[in-house]
Amino acid sequence: MYALVLPSILYALTVSSRQVVASPDAAAAALVASSVGGLAVSQGNYIALTLAQALIGGVLFLLSAVFRLGFLANFLSKPILVGFVGGLALDILVSQVAKMLGVKIDSGGEFVDKVVGLVGGLSGVNVWSVLIAAGSLLILLVGRRIARAVPWALIVLILATIVVLLSGAESAGVSVLGKVEAGPPRLTWPLIDWGQWLAVIPSAIALTLVTMGEGLLVSRSYGERRGYATSPDRDLFAFGLGNLGAGVSGGFFVGSSTSRTAAMDQAGSRTQLPSLVTAVGTLLLLIFGTALLEDIPSPAIGAIVAVAVVPLLGIPDFIRLWRLDRFEFAIGAVCFLGAVFIGPIAGIVIAFVLAVINVTRRAANPPIDTLSSDGDPTHSLLGPADPGTLTAPGVVVIRLAAPLFFANSTAFAQAVTSAVSTTGARHVVLDMEAVTDVDVTGAEAWESMRAFLSARDVGLALSRVRPGILDRLHHLGLDTDVTVFDTNRAAIAALRTDADSRR
Repeated sequence: MYALVLPSILYALTVSSRQVVASPDAAAAALVASSVGGLAVSQGNYIALTLAQALIGGVLFLLSAVFRLGFLANFLSKPILVGFVGGLALDILVSQVAKMLGVKIDSGGEFVDKVVGLVGGLSGVNVWSVLIAAGSLLILLVGRRIARAVPWALIVLILATIVVLLSGAESAGVSVLGKVEAGPPRLTWPLIDWGQWLAVIPSAIALTLVTMGEGLLVSRSYGERRGYATSPDRDLFAFGLGNLGAGVSGGFFVGSSTSRTAAMDQAGSRTQLPSLVTAVGTLLLLIFGTALLEDIPSPAIGAIVAVAVVPLLGIPDFIRLWRLDRFEFAIGAVCFLGAVFIGPIAGIVIAFVLAVINVTRRAANPPIDTLSSDGDPTHSLLGPADPGTLTAPGVVVIRLAAPLFFANSTAFAQAVTSAVSTTGARHVVLDMEAVTDVDVTGAEAWESMRAFLSARDVGLALSRVRPGILDRLHHLGLDTDVTVFDTNRAAIAALRTDADSRR
């Protein structure tokens, strides 16, 4: 509740999105619980570690906004997000199932330990807990089908609390929330040593990256859908202020809530006003109504959280990935298993390694086409031809449809040398229209290609070169003795004559 007051206000007043709701969503809660829980077991002071995690995340968001690092979110592709969040959801779901059954397990332990504890405790299932959880699930699932706009979770909490008070279920072993301190959030600071600050940095980085990827994507999609512009850097700044607010006011890491954002959009909200109203309402509850929360049964809370996190398992997304792209499915599955069995921090590392592998795999095999000429001067563009054929007598035109950089430089050089060796061309024309950059490794491959061509007295020309790339080629020293043409047809017209004269 503290995370819904000051953080929500700071975020709502600074974000560029009119609809994205910032709150302690299920994915963030799962990562906070799984990352800080283990540290708290060994180092104690769970709350202070959580506050420190939010503060570090806030600083990381602000730095990302200042240095315009929003592009990093692009590395978290759909399969990575599905797998990573799904693994966290499964980890937290086990704890909620234990609550619904009335089984005591170490919620801060490893996934396997939780499962072993749950299975081992099945003999001690509390019947009252099961009944309360079953009734809560029934109301939540049926109620959402009847009227999605109704706050069924709130209704479940009220009804379950009434049942506990009237039946005396607490004396029968049903766990309840317990005493909740009344009063508004107070400014505070985590009193922990430097070693503990350092210990929460990896999890804060993971939370920042996940929130960045999901939050910016949701913000952009709703902005495009509703016809207004969003600013990624401003959104990162808002997340930074929100998490700093959480860290100094007793909250925990704040991310974007996709489900609440969707609900607000469906209700017709087009501003951040509902977030401000929620913050005020939560503040009033903290001041005047915390006594109402003490007897909320844990099985009902477990049922509400379970219903919230089950969609995060991403089962439909995994089925779709399996159908569309097996490699993308494998990426998601590895991230899922990594987050479950190795831990959330190792999971995010695996996610980024897989992202780099995926990007490099795709970039290492760019389209490199040999172009053909139909002899019709009214056709401005050349079409692709089979490798090993001349575009025109003595001339071969090759098009690289990607930036020339370390991942594809070898493939590019091999394509050019192979085309010359196969066709016996006297001139090579590189269509540069799709080349947007050249790095140092690409420049070395270019020089190697030039040496090959020079040894065989084959000329090199460029066509359709972007102005910025021409400057880049000059800076790298790659434009020496190279003729530049405006179009492929102009290059063919000029070089065909020269090729004929060499025969």
